[in-house]
Amino acid sequence: MLRILPIILVCTVALPAAEPAKNAEPKKEKPFTPGGIYRQGDMQRPRPTVITPATDNAPPSDAIVLFDGKDLSRFKRQPRKDDPDTSDVPKWKVENGYAEIVGKSGSIDTREEFGSCQIHLEWATPAKVEGKGQGRGNSGVLIHGWGEVQVLDSYENDTYPDGQAAAIYNRYPPLVNASRKPGEWQSYDIICECAKLDDKGKMVLPARLTVLHNGIIVQHALEMDTKVQKFGFTLQDHHNPTRYRNIWVRPLHQRDENAKKSEPAK
Repeated sequence: MLRILPIILVCTVALPAAEPAKNAEPKKEKPFTPGGIYRQGDMQRPRPTVITPATDNAPPSDAIVLFDGKDLSRFKRQPRKDDPDTSDVPKWKVENGYAEIVGKSGSIDTREEFGSCQIHLEWATPAKVEGKGQGRGNSGVLIHGWGEVQVLDSYENDTYPDGQAAAIYNRYPPLVNASRKPGEWQSYDIICECAKLDDKGKMVLPARLTVLHNGIIVQHALEMDTKVQKFGFTLQDHHNPTRYRNIWVRPLHQRDENAKKSEPAK
């Protein structure tokens, strides 16, 4: 038997292209971020520098290590006026990963200067308590041109508030007393943001100082009357055998809002 199969015809009809909607609103640009160079979510904006954070055994990867527990070669000694030895080599005792003040041997200064930065150091006052008030574990971090962040045994030890641990000496008491017991290691993170100056040296934005004591903010963005753009710091010999370790500095990575946009990724 002969079978006849059906034939199916498919017809394609071209439809006219849709006309754009009349009076369509243009796509809105995203707002600018502070600085007026980059818009929100701009993929051409420069990426922050990648670093390795600090661990218990190592400082951050972008840190300048000033004391790693081995020697004080990145510091210079300030001889006392009555000391016949005028050498700038520190005389503090270095052992077991820390440096201990040898009373009346002289304070020590950094050999380098820094701009806006984070200063990190750890310190411990003597475990054996002797004296009271300013006589217990007295030392200090004297930031050249800024002031002194006081080092002192302030655990159950009363003294004038602008002279206790983490005070900006003779100026600002700390917001709280975050001191640990005598002999225990404590930490300071001191953030110095230099003043911004115009081309004539006039201050546009003031310098600011922030201090963390054992991870607690105790001085917050204090406006400081200083124009210095480069500075070092001193660790003070106040005749007490205070100890220091793990001293490093991190330059602050400033945002450059005037930087040109990077080329788009290909």
